[in-house]
Amino acid sequence: MKEAKRLENLSEYYFSKKLEEVRALDAQGKNIINLGIGSPDLPPPLEAVNALTDALLHPNAHQYQPYKGQLQFREAIRDFYKEQYGVELDAISEILPLIGSKEGILHISMAFLNESDEVLIPNPGYPTYAAVTKLVGAKAVNYDLTEDSGWLPNLEQLSKMDLSKVKLMWVNYPHMPTGTIATKKLFKDLIAFGKKHDILIVNDNPYSFVLNKNPLSILSVEGAKETALELNSLSKTFNMAGWRVGMVCGSEKHLKTILKVKSNMDSGMFFPVQAGAIAAMRNAEQFIALQNKEYLKRREKAIALAFALECRPLNDSAGLFVWSKITTGISSEEFIDKLLHKYGIFVAPGMIFGSNGEGYIRISLCASEEKFDAALNKIEKEKLIYTEL
Repeated sequence: MKEAKRLENLSEYYFSKKLEEVRALDAQGKNIINLGIGSPDLPPPLEAVNALTDALLHPNAHQYQPYKGQLQFREAIRDFYKEQYGVELDAISEILPLIGSKEGILHISMAFLNESDEVLIPNPGYPTYAAVTKLVGAKAVNYDLTEDSGWLPNLEQLSKMDLSKVKLMWVNYPHMPTGTIATKKLFKDLIAFGKKHDILIVNDNPYSFVLNKNPLSILSVEGAKETALELNSLSKTFNMAGWRVGMVCGSEKHLKTILKVKSNMDSGMFFPVQAGAIAAMRNAEQFIALQNKEYLKRREKAIALAFALECRPLNDSAGLFVWSKITTGISSEEFIDKLLHKYGIFVAPGMIFGSNGEGYIRISLCASEEKFDAALNKIEKEKLIYTEL
């Protein structure tokens, strides 16, 4: 049996393969320090865990749930957006819960894209945007983000392209992998760009509250709902990655279109997960503040590690990663393989996020200070041995 043609130009997700290698080395006693992936290691809010546990005994807990989620859940999302972003949303019509925002990337693409439609995708950017575009038979058109441009899109340059077939544009701020923070002006310009060229702008926004003093939603721009959607998630904000809780917000018209796909693909989110998510969002302020104190300490360690590796870290960034430029002149993949096999430390190579990520590495903050200290000690010890020789 041959695989479907849609898979011909699609490979297994990088981390799916690379983490097998990392686990194999670890099993051999190499004691690998994994600083490569953005899987939060800190616990979720206790209130969320307690609410989930209590909800397990609810008489309807184990039944199918509404495709659009419980109304109380959507109301909690509405209130969260109002309190944190200053964005007004209708809980009935402008919020659609998702089983993780990654699911939303596929559902949005299936809902709006036909074969031969084109999609603007950031380079570097989250690999799933391009992968899903290929899966639905559309064409990925990369737009450049570079250090010289501050990792922001050049919309004036994009406007000079033939955009007649472009139907959708993925943006992601705070940006992964660089951590670049968007300004209100950028979002205003993106909305104007989308309206001018009849392009649906989708902002993927899971890192708003990690080391970011001014969380921003693209939906805060006047008229944004006419041409924009926003994906969000509780995975990074509340350390609930395995719970698979996300949402897409936007106009009723757009969400009804997405629901046509979603309602045929799943049967609603587990009721106790919704209860836990409600509790998390209702108790956000203190939890986010305390968590960022921990991430700030880790970030300092990650920056020290980058310098120890003779890399130059990006300053003034948000999110769960430290993006750093390699200064030794070797490729990012060769760099991380040497780091893995020589020091037992794994970080992500920039090239997996696109050609403009070549020459960079991404260090995750999802590891304890002790692990960062151990990584630094490994490097310093190895350098000392070389000095003695």
